[in-house]
Amino acid sequence: MTTPLDQFLRRAEALLQRVEAVLPPAYPRMPDWRSGTAFRWRKRPGSNVNYLQPVQHAASIALSDLHKVGPQKQQIERNTRQFVQGRPANNVLLTGARGTGKSSLIKACLNQFAADGLRLIEVDKADLAELPDIVDLVAGRPERFIIFCDDLSFEEGEAGYKALKVALDGSIAAQSDNVLIYATSNRRHLLPEKTSDNASYKHGDDGDLHPGETVEERISLSERFGLWLSFYPFKQDDYLEIAAHWLASFGCSAQQIEAARPEALQWALQRGSRSGRVAWQFARDYAGRLPE
Repeated sequence: MTTPLDQFLRRAEALLQRVEAVLPPAYPRMPDWRSGTAFRWRKRPGSNVNYLQPVQHAASIALSDLHKVGPQKQQIERNTRQFVQGRPANNVLLTGARGTGKSSLIKACLNQFAADGLRLIEVDKADLAELPDIVDLVAGRPERFIIFCDDLSFEEGEAGYKALKVALDGSIAAQSDNVLIYATSNRRHLLPEKTSDNASYKHGDDGDLHPGETVEERISLSERFGLWLSFYPFKQDDYLEIAAHWLASFGCSAQQIEAARPEALQWALQRGSRSGRVAWQFARDYAGRLPE
């Protein structure tokens, strides 16, 4: 015999099931560290709760795939090796021409040292204010973590600028010895630079009385990165060599690679850039058009 209590409980259970169906999924703040080597800092939909999301298909690029950036590759590989071995190492800022391998070098370092306990956490510029929370989450872990900020630049007044500045060097709390920050940017000083910054003084009622201090503020963030790596546009021969490497990786023969040179140059001319990224994009296009 069904009692009123039984009916009430069934209705309550059905209601809970309908409510659960429309609620966002629950995300554990701390991930399963065995689920991958790369993670993203994400915000739970419909809330202010942040969590680490495993990257299911991380980029498989290797250090050997990156050409014509030998000195930069040597320095970041050495710094990362020191880090995973528990020796002193620096935060790294990679700046310069677009498409020259800045982000790829960081991803390749992850693949090179993942077996040694290296992990990578990608953080968007909009979430940089959460850096202290991220560091606290991983501070007790045995792994070594690189916090990766890609294509970093700031406009005046952005909150993330000061948050990153404090995280690098400036908080009352000591930096965790298992965390480094690697950032890429097209700007060496991460903030826009103006002609007026070079003026010794400025006329007008609202002029800056201490312009030198304003310039110091602009460069102070970059100086908190212990290692600066600069990247420059590739020469034509460098671009062709990189394109040849990627064509070979897609299975092209030596004859096909040689025949592709004129098209590779035309492709770069159309793009207005002879970068590693453009070379890789050309190789994918050219190899995909070849008959099987």
